[in-house]
Amino acid sequence: MVLTMLIYDEGVISALKRVYGDFYRDFLEAITKPGSRLYLRVNTLKTSVGEIIDRLRGRGIDVYVDEELGEAIYIPIQGPYKVELHDKKVVVDKYAAESVYLGSHLYVPGVVKCSSDIEKGDEVSIVSENGVVVGEGIAMLSCSEMLERKKGLAVKTIRSVYRAPPIRELPEYREGLIYPQSLPAMYVSRVVDPKPGEIIVDMCAAPGGKTGHMVELSRGKAYIFAFDHSRKRIEEMKNTLDRLGYRQLVEIWRADSRYLHIDFPWIKADKILIDPPCSALGVRPKIYDRKSYSDIVSASRYQIQFLKSASIIVKIGGIIVYSTCTVTVEENEDVIERFINENRCFDVIDTNISRGSRGVFGDNRELYTRFHPHIHDTTGYFIAKIKRKC
Repeated sequence: MVLTMLIYDEGVISALKRVYGDFYRDFLEAITKPGSRLYLRVNTLKTSVGEIIDRLRGRGIDVYVDEELGEAIYIPIQGPYKVELHDKKVVVDKYAAESVYLGSHLYVPGVVKCSSDIEKGDEVSIVSENGVVVGEGIAMLSCSEMLERKKGLAVKTIRSVYRAPPIRELPEYREGLIYPQSLPAMYVSRVVDPKPGEIIVDMCAAPGGKTGHMVELSRGKAYIFAFDHSRKRIEEMKNTLDRLGYRQLVEIWRADSRYLHIDFPWIKADKILIDPPCSALGVRPKIYDRKSYSDIVSASRYQIQFLKSASIIVKIGGIIVYSTCTVTVEENEDVIERFINENRCFDVIDTNISRGSRGVFGDNRELYTRFHPHIHDTTGYFIAKIKRKC
């Protein structure tokens, strides 16, 4: 199954072997499946963890508080289950396939094509573009309607490979009381540790998960500037922060953060978060993925440019936190070690995260944090913390 889902060239496999050695296949197997826990962050500016636990359990949902992060709760993911391939099929894009894989209903924007004879009420299979059957359901529209409409429920999922509650359909989600977020991503904002009165810059902020978490951690009293270059993603972030109820507490700018020191020279930040575009090899579950080593090299060259800009606008004594949802040394330790070697005024300091593992390369490997899917049952993640000393 791994070979049919993941198409990686020899360079990518070599990069994975650099991290995992002979265990790289365990990593590949893990990222084709979800972890055993679906994590949510409770919006502590609006509600309490106890209230959310009571509301969800009252609806029959098994939910638990994380062992360490007080704002984190999780729902056990059930499966895998066998799903059938029917004559009538709805083919969906990667994002929709991965959502249905976990039990979400299928909405019109995710439909790529469908059997022309599908009518409302038919039982259909939901299939990814590379032929993986991710679920079965009841068609809520005819095939022609699925392809013609721009929004609406296309298929109500009744069986899926894995099962978890459809979070975005819960009233707690609509009310802005919860935000789906991986455990490692929550640790990133904890490492930033935003305090009231501090100036915080989130350089690659959209869709706004970590931005929102930093608002909550600072009780809405930090000055947070959120940047992203994508107009579409900026709008998504605004909608997210509106739903959570603190859009007015974040200053949002559309800009290329590699040039903040030129375009926004007046910003002098106490802390900066850089979560740059990456190869996303740690994201799971992957119904399919295609990557070449050139993607990794290009990402690495791109990522260090954010660090160079951050190094100019961060205050002396200030903190830069760098994180990615990928696992290659080229996009993680190599980027940080190169930056440190070229900038004598910066030191890597300990993330002080008790979970995860340490880094796998470089003079500062013991100060980094990594999360490995097949070891820690999470997404794959890397976190580094840097301090400016002069």
